[in-house]
Amino acid sequence: MEALIPVVNKLQDVFNTVGTDIIQLPQIVVVGTQSSGKSSVLESLVGRDVLPRGTGIVTRRPLILQLVHIDPEDRRKSSEENATESKKNGRLYRGIDGEEWGKFLHTKNKIYTDFEEIRQEIEAETQRISGNNKGISNEPIHLRIFSPHVVNLTLVDLPGITKVPVGDQPKDIELQIRELIFKYIFNPNSIILAVTAANTDMATSEALKVAREVDPDGRRTLAVVTKLDLMDAGTDAMDVLMGRVIPVKLGLIGVVNRSQLDINQKKLVADAIRDEYAFLQKKYPSLANRNGTKYLARTLNRLLMHHIRDCLPDLKTRINVLASQYQSLLNSYGEPVEDKSSTLLQLITKFAAEYCHTIEGTAKYIETTELCGGARICYIFHETFGRTLESVDPLGGLTTIDVLTAIRNATGPRPALFVPEVSFELLVKRQVKRLEDPSLRCVELVHEEMQRIIQHCSNYSTQELLRFPKLHDAIVEVVTSLLRKRLPVTNEMVHNLVAIELAYINTKHPDFADACGLMNNNIEEQRRNRMRDLPSAVPRDKAAASGAQSGAASEQTDGGTGNWRGMLKKGEDGQATDRAMLHANPHKGYAVNLLDVPVPVSRKLSSREQRDCEVIERLIKSYFLIVRKNIQDSVPKAVMHFLVNHVKDCLQSELVGQLYKTGLLDDLLTESEDMAQRRNEAADMLKALQKASQVIAEIRETHLW
Repeated sequence: MEALIPVVNKLQDVFNTVGTDIIQLPQIVVVGTQSSGKSSVLESLVGRDVLPRGTGIVTRRPLILQLVHIDPEDRRKSSEENATESKKNGRLYRGIDGEEWGKFLHTKNKIYTDFEEIRQEIEAETQRISGNNKGISNEPIHLRIFSPHVVNLTLVDLPGITKVPVGDQPKDIELQIRELIFKYIFNPNSIILAVTAANTDMATSEALKVAREVDPDGRRTLAVVTKLDLMDAGTDAMDVLMGRVIPVKLGLIGVVNRSQLDINQKKLVADAIRDEYAFLQKKYPSLANRNGTKYLARTLNRLLMHHIRDCLPDLKTRINVLASQYQSLLNSYGEPVEDKSSTLLQLITKFAAEYCHTIEGTAKYIETTELCGGARICYIFHETFGRTLESVDPLGGLTTIDVLTAIRNATGPRPALFVPEVSFELLVKRQVKRLEDPSLRCVELVHEEMQRIIQHCSNYSTQELLRFPKLHDAIVEVVTSLLRKRLPVTNEMVHNLVAIELAYINTKHPDFADACGLMNNNIEEQRRNRMRDLPSAVPRDKAAASGAQSGAASEQTDGGTGNWRGMLKKGEDGQATDRAMLHANPHKGYAVNLLDVPVPVSRKLSSREQRDCEVIERLIKSYFLIVRKNIQDSVPKAVMHFLVNHVKDCLQSELVGQLYKTGLLDDLLTESEDMAQRRNEAADMLKALQKASQVIAEIRETHLW
């Protein structure tokens, strides 16, 4: 068990440079108000005058005091170890043959046998960090005392709790001290030594109040009552020491400190301890064996050993977990660059490969929260672009009046016997043109996704790039520039795809011919129905002959090609009747105003006009669907060829050509300012954790019981 406290001392030394907060070492933290006697209690435990004394705030930095019990064998061994270092300084230290000595961590292997010199060093080190203005600092001082008169202990002396700034102290000195105290006592593995003066009311004890805030059950709080000899005449601390006033689970121990007069007169601590024992025997005989400095030292030693024993398994696990975490962190920071040329080429190649893998869906880091890379491009092609095209109405923005107007404009001043083909071409081109904007928007969306892939690769795939911000920025600029150069080329190709469709309206397209044939059948059926409804005064054979002649004339006009225009003549046998009706009533449906162009909206369309418009609309819809299908198929192919695949194929050569230059090596591979620092910190912490793990591993299981 005695071996456990030195183990924690070693761990504190190991973690001194990187901070012990991360592993929460077991230790005793001394808490109390200013001038409550904290330093006096510590000096009593040491047995020597070792701490700065005075009025006001004296302790302004945490002091981690490690007491190491030694025997003559240890002293001789230590003497041999320190002989070499002593000779280097030109003289032999008196401590080689001395009984007690101290060592500071910040002075390395220097031995202090004069305890007055130790006190001066504490004062000098405090002023070096905290200054002369009574301010405080969080940086601890590590002092180790070797003596045969002490028990193994590790204590942390903290600045006393104060309420009012004195002199040139900062206004928030109370808050600073509280934050510093809580930093240490929040550690669940710490034992709180709450120091309170006996000549004050225990109910007003700031030390116990602070301890209760972090340890409400009092499971790790030990109360020390100082200045028992300074209580008012006629009063005693019997109820307090018996735990009747404020119960503390680890107990209450009373001690008697040296007065300032005793200190000024250089009264030895050993003499003060004898006087303390005599006082307790006289004043509290029934409690004398459970109070006093010696009992306090033995109690603290026992508590700390048992506490370390309880904490050690969890501490060992925590150190191993942290070592694994810091190893991973250090690996992510990478090694310092030695061969810059090779490193640059590797990073460029890796980025280009990851970029291509992200597009192909074979990346190592697959996003699970949203679509990205090639999957996103596929979604744009088949969901976004496809659905947008499907939502485009073939006759959108085209009214019946627009169709009729186009037919009339195409005939010029002469009434037409047939529906002019020019009107169909004019109207269908207008509708096909509407497919260009969604197609260009598709290119833009794919371009944006290609840009997003750059950031995805930087964040998830190539962590090394974060080490070199200038290289990262340069790669982003090169890829962005490459994408920017390909965008106009791709847009031009998509524009050409639409222009190709507009350049030649292929009415002989197989799908369109089928649609025309189906429409022919429909119109023929309508003609028969109309003939069936003719009045009995008109002979059906004449009507049929008239229809046959009209059909023959139309076939001769079209040269027997089966063109869509050929079927328009069929079913126009009512033309003469319509014309007769119009001549019979020239004002029907028109406003009588010869100075203005008649407004067709104000009249009802004739059956022929309706039929002509219906035919044109059906043909437009049929041809538009054919073109839309072509565009929906060809635009993604064009985008893949001119943008996506081209960038994939040219990316690495473009990066190498732009960045792999001797003059750019040093600049591009300059690490970010904090990266080297973070790597060093992680390496130091990993080294400390590995050493700590080694220290704990040296403990034999028998030490724990």
